[in-house]
Amino acid sequence: MWDDIRAVVHDPRSLAQLLTAATPATARLLDGALSGSEIAADEGEQLLGVEGDDLIALVRAADTARASDVGDDVTYVVNRNINYTNLCTYKCTFCAFSKGRTHEDLRGAPYVLDMAEVSRRTEEAWRRGATEVCLQGGIHPAFTGQTYLDVLHAVKDAAPEIHVHAFSPLEVTQGAKTLGLTLEAFLKQLKAAGLGTLPGTAAEILDDEIRQLICPDKVNTAEWLGVMRTAHQLGLRTTSTIMFGHLETPRHWARHLLAIRNLQLETGGFTEFVPLPFVHMEAPMYRRGLARPGPTWREVVLMHSISRLVLGPVLKNIQVSWVKLGEEGAARILNAGANDLGGTLMNESISRAAGASFGQELPPERMDALIESIGRRPVHRTTLYGSPTEERVAAGYEAAPLEVLRFQSAREYRAGG
Repeated sequence: MWDDIRAVVHDPRSLAQLLTAATPATARLLDGALSGSEIAADEGEQLLGVEGDDLIALVRAADTARASDVGDDVTYVVNRNINYTNLCTYKCTFCAFSKGRTHEDLRGAPYVLDMAEVSRRTEEAWRRGATEVCLQGGIHPAFTGQTYLDVLHAVKDAAPEIHVHAFSPLEVTQGAKTLGLTLEAFLKQLKAAGLGTLPGTAAEILDDEIRQLICPDKVNTAEWLGVMRTAHQLGLRTTSTIMFGHLETPRHWARHLLAIRNLQLETGGFTEFVPLPFVHMEAPMYRRGLARPGPTWREVVLMHSISRLVLGPVLKNIQVSWVKLGEEGAARILNAGANDLGGTLMNESISRAAGASFGQELPPERMDALIESIGRRPVHRTTLYGSPTEERVAAGYEAAPLEVLRFQSAREYRAGG
């Protein structure tokens, strides 16, 4: 597996030689992309099907575009994930975090974090050098919009200066509905309570043909884009994601990428794009024989490379998920168009619940070593791609071991409890 990836990302030929070796149609598209031409949906679908020399040329073109767009820096943020519940009323067939078999070593029993634990984890994250906490969870049947406001108050009371990156478009939509508010009114309340940015999760595949199969009761494509558009208009920037390697095809990938590009052209509100390989092991739709076992490594390389070429002109940061791919896999993809390694996380539950073996923490020392191993320069960043203070950076390198996590039964939780 790794030998195949190395052969693709470390081919000794120059870009000019690779373009000559590629088929004329692929060479034309790559030349155009490197010259600033937009890639149309049918062209994106065509590039997403390439193999052999065409694939190697695509990867080299993407890495060339990466160097032009952002240089040789590889950025990451010191942060903490806080997943405040794994109980959910929705029926997403890909989700093992709130569905599937209960394994103590993966997801454990249904849980919820009380506000004291949210505050404790936030304060601990700040002591360990974090500039950000990322908060997401399932939709507990007792949660309302006030729950999310309470979470923000708990975080800001514990660490007033920390950036809060929280609440997917699904959570925002559900929270607004429970309070009888418009999306705009609820997002204004969240922003006033301390929300800094929104994660671009719950996107999965932005094509309702696939959403009807994998998340039929979730926000649809137009609703997801609508939440993001409204957030951007209010000055709340967001990330963007795609989850790939299950039921979708390259046609759906291309549609998704163009939906992100079009909204970015309209609002400029996305900070980064994050391809998320489907982790299949505990996912209900895989266990029922309905989905393939995640993307191939060829597809992983393709997705990151084409993302750079389609989005790079308007969205400079393409992130690789070390949580999904591991350190060695992430290092390879950094040579295929990606420039960001995401966060150190401290804790992560969602990917591990699906069966991933990575995700608990990748501290700054290991982030730096990974990046330097491929000859690139590690750079600490904030959520909005600014520079953290020297004090924050130093605290990240001097972090004490994490304290024991505390949970309560999700089924005992009541609103306001």
